[in-house]
Amino acid sequence: MEIVQRILELLFFLNCFALMALILLQMSEHSGLGGAFGGGTSNTVFGRDELKDPKRTLTVVLATVFMLLGIVLSIV
Repeated sequence: MEIVQRILELLFFLNCFALMALILLQMSEHSGLGGAFGGGTSNTVFGRDELKDPKRTLTVVLATVFMLLGIVLSIV
């Protein structure tokens, strides 16, 4: 049981770093004064398509894994 807990803690640790890196990567695209007024959008009329953005999808997956691992680690 001890080895399973260590593996889950390692996965949780790696997930945390991946989630932080991905969030910081997304924030750099829209930072600054140009991002506040829509300078970070693509060439579409209504901005970029949020549903087809792979970084958004990966962020949702990593956040879900983060929450599930947190719950499992609190029980174990």
